[in-house]
Amino acid sequence: MKTIGLLGGMSWESTAEYYRIANETVRERLGGFHSARLIVDSVDFADIEELQRAGRWDDAGMLLASRAAALEAAGAEVILLCTNTMHLVAADIEAAVTVPLLHIADATAAAVARAGVTTVALLGTAFTMRRPFLRERLSSHGLTVLVPDERDIDAVHGVIYAELVHGVVTDESRALFRGVIDRLVARGAEGIILGCTEIELLVGAGDSPVPVFPTTRIHIVAAVDAALDAI
Repeated sequence: MKTIGLLGGMSWESTAEYYRIANETVRERLGGFHSARLIVDSVDFADIEELQRAGRWDDAGMLLASRAAALEAAGAEVILLCTNTMHLVAADIEAAVTVPLLHIADATAAAVARAGVTTVALLGTAFTMRRPFLRERLSSHGLTVLVPDERDIDAVHGVIYAELVHGVVTDESRALFRGVIDRLVARGAEGIILGCTEIELLVGAGDSPVPVFPTTRIHIVAAVDAALDAI
């Protein structure tokens, strides 16, 4: 089994899900006392959030690249960046390591394709929904990608940063997300990508009339698949 390096802390709420799902998946696949071989580097999200607000993406890229290099030095054989938003600086991370960085959009696009869906809506932070980095990566796999209107982008972003990254889950916010999803389905979305690793703490398959694609689970299960290929 290969060793998976988790570059997390953005936020730790979703990084804990990566750890849990990785170990549960390995136990299901191998049985007995098996668990995942993991190395975790959890950054201080306050540092990243400050750089996001200031638009200092180059500095954020350098910070995460240095932590990815530390994961490789510690023995990681494949690296996961445990956040959708910070894949904006994925190229900086890839340049800093020699082991594979498993891109969250590639894993998600593969899951969407397996489901036979071609038009998806992307929910995430405002950075993810407004900037092209994730949409273009998904589109490169042949997907048509929709995003909410500006009002809904602001509302979704607000819930993520005011509530979900702090572990706060409310029925009011779940209803808000359901409304956003319904409007996207009315525009033609055949599936919903939960493109922020905290969103699946709030909504799931029961909150959408079309299939949902939870990027946290998809990402870490793809990593476990890659790790177990070594057996």
